[in-house]
Amino acid sequence: MDLILDNLTDPQRAAVTHMDGPMLMLAGPGSGKTRVVTHRIAHLLREGVPASQILALTFTNKAAEEMLARVQQLAPGEPVWMSTFHRFCARMLRQYSSLVGLQENYSIYDMADAKATMKRAIEVSGISLSHTSPDQIANAISHFKNQLLTPESMEGVNLPAGKMLAAKVYPYYQQLLLVANAVDFDCMLLHVARMLRENPELREALDSRFRYIMVDEYQDTNLAQYAIVRSLSVVHQNLAVTGDPDQSIYGWRGANLNNILDFENDYPQVKTVRLEQNYRSTPNILRVADQLITNNTRRKHKGLYTHNPEGAAVRLRIYANGYQEADDIADQIVEQIQNHGRSPKDFAILCRMNYLTRSLEHSLRSRVVPYTIVRGVEFYQRKEIKDLLSYLQLINNPANDAALSRIVNTPARGIGKTTMDRVMLYAARHRIPLFEAICRCDEIESIKPRTRGLLKRFVGIIDALSRKASSSLEDLLRFVLEQTQYSDYLRFSTVEGEDNDALANVDELVSAAVEFDRQHPDDGSLETFLEQVALISDTDAWEESSDRVTLMTLHAAKGLEFPCVYIIGVEDQVLPHHRSHDDPMQFEEERRLLFVGITRAEQTLQLSMAKLRSARGSMRPAAASPFLLELPREEMQVIDAHQPTQYGDDNDFDVDVEYPEAWDMHADHDDDLNQLPPEERTPETTSTPRTAPIASVTTAAQMLEQQMANTIDPEIYTVGMIVSHPEYGSGRIQSLSGSGGKRTATVNFFVDSIERRFRLSHAQLTIESED
Repeated sequence: MDLILDNLTDPQRAAVTHMDGPMLMLAGPGSGKTRVVTHRIAHLLREGVPASQILALTFTNKAAEEMLARVQQLAPGEPVWMSTFHRFCARMLRQYSSLVGLQENYSIYDMADAKATMKRAIEVSGISLSHTSPDQIANAISHFKNQLLTPESMEGVNLPAGKMLAAKVYPYYQQLLLVANAVDFDCMLLHVARMLRENPELREALDSRFRYIMVDEYQDTNLAQYAIVRSLSVVHQNLAVTGDPDQSIYGWRGANLNNILDFENDYPQVKTVRLEQNYRSTPNILRVADQLITNNTRRKHKGLYTHNPEGAAVRLRIYANGYQEADDIADQIVEQIQNHGRSPKDFAILCRMNYLTRSLEHSLRSRVVPYTIVRGVEFYQRKEIKDLLSYLQLINNPANDAALSRIVNTPARGIGKTTMDRVMLYAARHRIPLFEAICRCDEIESIKPRTRGLLKRFVGIIDALSRKASSSLEDLLRFVLEQTQYSDYLRFSTVEGEDNDALANVDELVSAAVEFDRQHPDDGSLETFLEQVALISDTDAWEESSDRVTLMTLHAAKGLEFPCVYIIGVEDQVLPHHRSHDDPMQFEEERRLLFVGITRAEQTLQLSMAKLRSARGSMRPAAASPFLLELPREEMQVIDAHQPTQYGDDNDFDVDVEYPEAWDMHADHDDDLNQLPPEERTPETTSTPRTAPIASVTTAAQMLEQQMANTIDPEIYTVGMIVSHPEYGSGRIQSLSGSGGKRTATVNFFVDSIERRFRLSHAQLTIESED
């Protein structure tokens, strides 16, 4: 049996056996593209291509690790380089750092470090941001880098006002990065692209070294990534790219759909292979997905099909509100687990934005259903973890200003803001890193002798830590904790009665260090660990083996699959996002995002919308997503969640609802039976409540109902209004802040003239008069 070529379809075999020349694989969702890529690598190796000449690039660490594991099964021991773009660029920069003005031990700034540096650059530039924000400046500079624009190339260019301010800050930001021997994520790509363009001999050497390059998810590449792979494929044009224009969902971070749409123009001799057979989903799910995506114009046609058996119809459920949506989905999951042999890990709940998961978390917790929220980078963004990593970063790269600023007075050492402002001024004047400026603190006359002593003591701590830099990561981290007394600092700073999660997180970081040492017995280094941490992506923390319901955004779900998928909040202004309505290209990307979500489902799929959705603390009417009107009625069950149902019988879900009038996008929902006040409900108008799979649970919908019945609308309170409280008596509202459920009032009570603040949604305040 030929493990490489047997059991492949004709299109798959054609792609696997392709040797020389460019190739475009248009791979629909669930079409086995990972299998094709890995089998092609194994075939190249079998045909005599050295492993050192093969480079495979993708976008997530998880995808790279999966491909590497599969290649090792087919060709054990072959050291093929499989990497994300950023890891590849990080390695190239380590090797050729001097070409772009860096040192080999440069630091990679995460989003928080880059943001802090951006704020400092804005201060140094002296530019007023009265009409923009640091985040907008950062986004504009990120866009410049993705377009391969340097500060020098932007001189004299006419730009809109907002981008003109960003262009003025840009050189100051880059200078701060250079002095700190640091890069941000965009810099890594920009530096390598420039390095290849400006050093022809290096470009030719790397072109010759990597003779066979494969790029996965090519539709997600930006201009910088495009320039890198093009530069490496000039002489040896054995560039094979895999992708699907219909799954391009990262335009907001610079992905250029034209890269894949124009690939056949870039390489006229290209071989194009279409992978159209889907191995993942039922025909029911595919037909819904296919009809949706045909409404896009910027795409390459593919005819998705599958030999999988017919499955359950795709369901659309229309709920009264988001709380009812959460309770019902949680009930469905519990019923499937208890009565149909499902496991929690079979279920994924996908949404356009993270805030939509809050009510679902409550509903799942109420029913004791284990779940995980996929936000992989969050662990490394926690304060205590960032603090310890900053010590490690400063040990590895003493020029790292962001790391130094974070830990120079953590734990407290008496080195305050005024002192650091003087250090920063000195450093900026001499264009040196902050740590070097601290080492030269005797030259800073504005710093008092006692404070200089504190600064020198800090330098001594860092010097002592640096002497342990070559130890195992576990030993180094434990030494940092000991020398800085950081664990004691956490114990003393914890509020009595609160769980000390911070110490547990520190223990988890030590465990990660132990695991790193185990995995890198020979090549482990502090630099490697810090690079690994810096390049963690959102989905890296998600473990397929973990038996939990998965909650994640549609963007994070790309590349994953689940037996049962729920896509919530399919509403206008949410999906599609409100920013996309005036831009046809963004609107098509939102449609692609829903397409990606639909095609994550293997066996069952439910889309849902709510007529009322909680946003910014208040309940607001929601309208159906226009994408729902593009889905095929004959393929779906449209379900009004107000109707009594019993799980397990699909016929009970069939409700005679006109389509698409079922989603009147401007309907007045005041006549919804579930929205009537309790006193107006009768047995005839109240729907039969479903028995919760776990008894005596207070559901999210019930909580909302109680809240709406028992409280006055917070928005009717005004400044100057006379109110009464059962404990404090009468008083006057002095000020108001917030909105909806978070609206608060400050009341001055007449009896004792004391001001007290109340959350109006929970306050027992009654209105006496409005003046």
